[in-house]
Amino acid sequence: MKTKKNPRLVLLFDGVCNLCNGLVQFVIKRDSKGKIRFAALQSQAGRAFLKKHKLPIQELETLVLVKDGKALTKSSGALTLLRELGGVWSWFYIFMIIPIPIRNWVYDLVARNRYSIFGQSKACMIPTPDMKRRFL
Repeated sequence: MKTKKNPRLVLLFDGVCNLCNGLVQFVIKRDSKGKIRFAALQSQAGRAFLKKHKLPIQELETLVLVKDGKALTKSSGALTLLRELGGVWSWFYIFMIIPIPIRNWVYDLVARNRYSIFGQSKACMIPTPDMKRRFL
């Protein structure tokens, strides 16, 4: 069994991005077993994961799903995250058959425009006391 210090699934997200914060809320509501942990890219824990996986600390325009010690980014991370949620969400994993350059082109298009479409917060989301245990 994995401990909080060594969770099997960690979602790293842009803490000031409204789209990303919405994604975190979406995952929390659908991950009834609480198997997915979270860390903002801007947090100390988030930066430690980025450094460990040799990912850039500044201007990272992707979510990062760390699964069993391996960092998955962009469309691969997003689709794997949906598969981990199970149910109807896992069906989206079929899009993995699309070549990575095409999947990531779509992902990058959304990522480049996420602040102008969804907005940006001045600070990272502060989890409620109930949610706090899910954040690193």
